[in-house]
Amino acid sequence: MLKAGIDIGSVMTKCVIVRDETVIARAIGRSGTMPEIIAEKVLKEALSQAELDYSDLDKIVSTGYGRHIFSKAHFTITEISAVAKAVFHIMKTGCLIIDVGGQDTKTIEIDGSGEIVDFLMNDKCAAGTGRFLEMMAGVLETDIYGLGKLALQADKPVLLNATCSVFAESEVVSLIAHNEKKENIAAGLFNAIASRIATMMAHFNKNVPVVFCGGGANIPALKNSIEKISNRKLEIPEYPQFLVAFGSALTF
Repeated sequence: MLKAGIDIGSVMTKCVIVRDETVIARAIGRSGTMPEIIAEKVLKEALSQAELDYSDLDKIVSTGYGRHIFSKAHFTITEISAVAKAVFHIMKTGCLIIDVGGQDTKTIEIDGSGEIVDFLMNDKCAAGTGRFLEMMAGVLETDIYGLGKLALQADKPVLLNATCSVFAESEVVSLIAHNEKKENIAAGLFNAIASRIATMMAHFNKNVPVVFCGGGANIPALKNSIEKISNRKLEIPEYPQFLVAFGSALTF
C-alpha cells in the first residue's frame, strides 16, 4: 500500500510517503499562518520525490495540532498515538519516548506490545520547548542550531534561575550586559530545558530504553544536557523530526 502521513505541527509541517511500512519520500515546511496550504505543499513535494500522484495514494492520514484542518486526509490521529506507533515499529520493545516539538514537550511510555502506558505534556508554557530555545537564540543573535553550537563550546555553563521563558529572557539579557560568554549562556539554557525534561522523565519506568525524537532531537547540545542531567542514555532514530508523520501513516 501507498500512504501519506502528514504531521501539521504548530511550527513545522512534515510529510512522509510510505510504501509497505517503508518511507520512500519526506518533505518539510514551516506551518506559518496558512497550515493547510503548507500541508498541501509538502504533500506535493513528497509525492514529486517519489514520482507519484495523488491518485496513487491509498490513504492520507493527518496528525498534529492542525490535523483536523487538512481536508484531503482520510483519517486523523493524535500525535501521541502516532509517535508511539512509529517508535514501537522501530524499537520492537517497551520504552520511554521524549518528543520535543515547537510548542510542547511530551514524555510517553509504551509497553512491550506498543500500547501507551502513560504520558505527560508540557504544553502550558514555552519553557521546555523548541519555541523557548528559538526565543533565547534570538536574544543571542543566532538561530536554534547556532545556539546548540555555542553550547558545545562552553567551559562553564551558567545556572539560570528563571523557570518562565519571559523571565529567562530578562535573565539572559542581564547576563549579556555583565559580559557573560554567549557559549556559557547557551549551555545554561540547554541545561534549563533539560532539567524540565528530566523532571518529566522521573515519573516513568527507569529500566527501559529512552528514545528522543521531534525537532529537538536534531540538536546535539540538547541531547547531551538531557543525558547528563537525567543520567540516562538517549537513542535517536534516523530522521527524528518525521517520526510522528511516519507513525500516522502506519496506523490505518
